[in-house]
Amino acid sequence: MSLAGISLRDLEYLVAVADLRHFGNAAAQCGVSQPALSGQIRKLEDRLRTPVFERAGKKVLMTARGDALVAQARHVLTEARRLMELARDLNEPLSGRLGLSAIQTLGPYLFPHVLRPLRDCFPKLDLTLGEGRTDELLGSLRDGRIDAALVALPVKERSLTVEPLFFEPFVLAHPAGHPLGNSSAITIADLPAADLMLLEEGHCLRDQALALCGTGGSTAGRSRHATSLETLRHMVAAGAGYTLMPALAAGEGDTLGGLIVYRPFTPDPPGRMIALSWRSSDPRTAQFRLLADCLTDAALKARAPGPTGLRLPS
Repeated sequence: MSLAGISLRDLEYLVAVADLRHFGNAAAQCGVSQPALSGQIRKLEDRLRTPVFERAGKKVLMTARGDALVAQARHVLTEARRLMELARDLNEPLSGRLGLSAIQTLGPYLFPHVLRPLRDCFPKLDLTLGEGRTDELLGSLRDGRIDAALVALPVKERSLTVEPLFFEPFVLAHPAGHPLGNSSAITIADLPAADLMLLEEGHCLRDQALALCGTGGSTAGRSRHATSLETLRHMVAAGAGYTLMPALAAGEGDTLGGLIVYRPFTPDPPGRMIALSWRSSDPRTAQFRLLADCLTDAALKARAPGPTGLRLPS
């Protein structure tokens, strides 16, 4: 089968319809009319000698072979973008489009501290930020939908390169007047398992909190959980229990009017190692390491030294 008549633009149309399951929305995203997009996909299906989509009224379904064809189209587009990246002037540190996402319990609290340093370090960088859960980010990274991700270690992905940035300690967040406030020093062993509040399943911070608090990952009897770190903070303020809060999220001590008390753990605070991850096949590895250095420097300056300060990986 000849490659003549198959264009990268047609493959972009194909992937857009597969993602959105709607020809009109896909056409709007691609900046073309719906008839033009539909016509090109029909021609592509004819060229491939197999239908990719099952058109059932307003519904768009994948055919039995459609999933495999779309997966290969994604791969071809990723390789085409890599070709353009290779052609970029490698002497220009990180220029052009870059998709950088972070786990949801980190992004809102780290990004405000790093945006100015990133613009200063890489003035020609067109940065697109995003957030998500760890599995979502790693999937987007593998598929080429983003270029780099800020995650908490460990990351067990052989196709990805991981560069540790800094250690972020956890602090204890408990309601004002809670019995934990009677202790002059707090360790993990002091925490009552019954009052621990968690994020919902899918957040790596949930798993870390369960492991640290000696539950062995058990969630038996735990009906109190939150969909986000901010909701968890408000649940603490409402007196529902205590939680482990990442140091950056504790910020400058947002106590919600004195309803929350933040306490450092002593003498050895628990925490998580934050890392920058990217595809090992990406030719910009040297530039991503420059990005990692800039992020680390900016993050360390975001918190004053002390028991809740960020630290370099040891």
